[in-house]
Amino acid sequence: MGYMAAHGLKRARPAELVPGTVSVISARMDYLPADTAPAWQAAEWQRLQQPARAQVSLYARGRDYHKVVRPRLQQLADRLQAEVGPIGHRAFSDSAPVLEVELASRSGNGWRGRHTLALHRDAGSMFFLGELFVDLALPPTDPVSAHCGQCRACIDACPTQAIVAPYRVDARRCISYLTIENDGPIPLELRAAVGNRIYGCDDCQLACPWNKYARRALLPDFEPRPWLSEATLLELWAWGEDEFLRRTEGSPIRRIGWRRWRRNLAVGLGNALRASGDAAIVQALADARDPVDEMLCDHIDWALAQGAAASPAAARLVASSGRDPLKAC
Repeated sequence: MGYMAAHGLKRARPAELVPGTVSVISARMDYLPADTAPAWQAAEWQRLQQPARAQVSLYARGRDYHKVVRPRLQQLADRLQAEVGPIGHRAFSDSAPVLEVELASRSGNGWRGRHTLALHRDAGSMFFLGELFVDLALPPTDPVSAHCGQCRACIDACPTQAIVAPYRVDARRCISYLTIENDGPIPLELRAAVGNRIYGCDDCQLACPWNKYARRALLPDFEPRPWLSEATLLELWAWGEDEFLRRTEGSPIRRIGWRRWRRNLAVGLGNALRASGDAAIVQALADARDPVDEMLCDHIDWALAQGAAASPAAARLVASSGRDPLKAC
């Protein structure tokens, strides 16, 4: 993530990012849907054990949080100005080089968990963070103490071992990075571990004991879109680009674009094929194979190869391609 290095120390110096900043107001917004069951973590683990099912990170099943958090922060600024008069301000929510978790930790909105996310003993980690930079001197709130102790649940749960040490994540191994930020191929050695996760990964949060206290959202914006509730990988693979754009309007998923979406689905389908040998998956993959897009072609060939042992049909298709499915098209 080159943009992190590009901004340098500006990320740690709010007044350099927004000249005149004197205080930062840190806020959090819960995003678990209102009707989320008490045993939601167990339910999510079960979804991950169904290879044919498409798994999208919980935060991305509703409206794009950028479109929710920042307008709310602006409302907060408006209310503040109604009390004290005009102030210089700027709102952020994962939208600029801001050390959000550090600011949240210093403000008392949580502590940095061993998975590097913000945690609060009364809210777990299932919340978004946002900041309001202001040129008004405000009394600082005290930080809260950390309560991870020696727990390794998040570290041990990571499918790709991306949490290389407490409080340290190697983004190059993180499924959230690989399926969202990464514009290139998903590394061969990590594709099997991706499973059916096609956008993001929640495993470190599912394993965290503090998330039994995760709060439900107060806004309907984060209610899951119907097509995400029970969608299979094959159903999503059948979409054309126009349908992808229509279905993901206002969703954070749209930001990865059609190409990455298909790449992620191809990996998920390959893992499902390895588990089931489903001939329908073989046919769907083979029909979509396009040598013009080398990256997608490579991921489809890899997916077909995963079913070769379980499905004679897959083995025949891979053989007929005339190339090694573990090499680029």
